[in-house]
Amino acid sequence: MAPKFNPEEKQISVAFVCLGNICRSPMAEAIFKHKVKELGYSPYFKLIDSYGTGAYHVGESPDSRSVKICRKNGVPVNHAAQQIRTKDFDKFDYVIAMDESNKSDLLYSRPRDFKGKIDLFGAWRVDTSFSKIVQDPYYGGINGFEINFEQISHFSEEFLKQEIGEL
Repeated sequence: MAPKFNPEEKQISVAFVCLGNICRSPMAEAIFKHKVKELGYSPYFKLIDSYGTGAYHVGESPDSRSVKICRKNGVPVNHAAQQIRTKDFDKFDYVIAMDESNKSDLLYSRPRDFKGKIDLFGAWRVDTSFSKIVQDPYYGGINGFEINFEQISHFSEEFLKQEIGEL
């Protein structure tokens, strides 16, 4: 199957969003960027970033457990937490939420003229052994972060297959 579009004519931008932008969304950003590079999809992307719907951790580094699991799996992490603002939506074709609460917040706060897609990252899952919701692992142990890593890796690969196509 050929790619769905020509990157010389169009590149897409993706934002991953959770509540505080220190656990799930920076992990999603890091894994997604890693998969894009690893699979040769870099020419198809203009911007890949992550945000929180809340401002609780703005400027902070990702949770050490997110970083630990990513690095254990060879995925580099380089991010400082930020809150999504109305003006940020225009930079993205896809604004991807980790759970229903964040999706609802994004749908409420998006600009009226936003032309992109807002959905759960789990909307791209194929393996139904993974939940569509990326649960917040913040108050749990390292196991929650490991589950998130596997889940987000699957969602990333499926997004690339479904939205870009085979290379």
